[in-house]
Amino acid sequence: MDQKRFSTKLQARPAGGFRIEIPFEPAAAWGARDRYHLVGSIAGHPVRGALKTDGTVPALELGPAWGRDARLVDGLQVDVELGLEGPQMPDDLVTALDGHDEARAFFDALPSFYRKNFVRSIDSAKRPETRARRVVAIADALRQGRRDI
Repeated sequence: MDQKRFSTKLQARPAGGFRIEIPFEPAAAWGARDRYHLVGSIAGHPVRGALKTDGTVPALELGPAWGRDARLVDGLQVDVELGLEGPQMPDDLVTALDGHDEARAFFDALPSFYRKNFVRSIDSAKRPETRARRVVAIADALRQGRRDI
């Protein structure tokens, strides 16, 4: 998983919590997606969440519980490490879905549970023929918008 590291300032949110602006284009870092579910750390604290955008800058919004740690305050410079959550598409499945952007987007939007099942099915094949057969079956399922094979 391609982790991105950067340093930024916490921005207080009116409803409580903080906002972390992302200083890079997520599509360039992780590929074009409808949603970016991320996992990583902020100031050494583990974090999970989805990127949001106000139309200009993508950001990770942190809830009011983040304000309970007295060390985290508005304007504090923090180190951030973020990457995509869950398993990512194996290379042979990427190749099988070339030209099928809707199927790729469907896979990327699936909850981690379903992505893990697809990836586990491919990776658990002991023979190359079995792996190839599973890749074809999963690619067909994704093209049809199905969560199972």
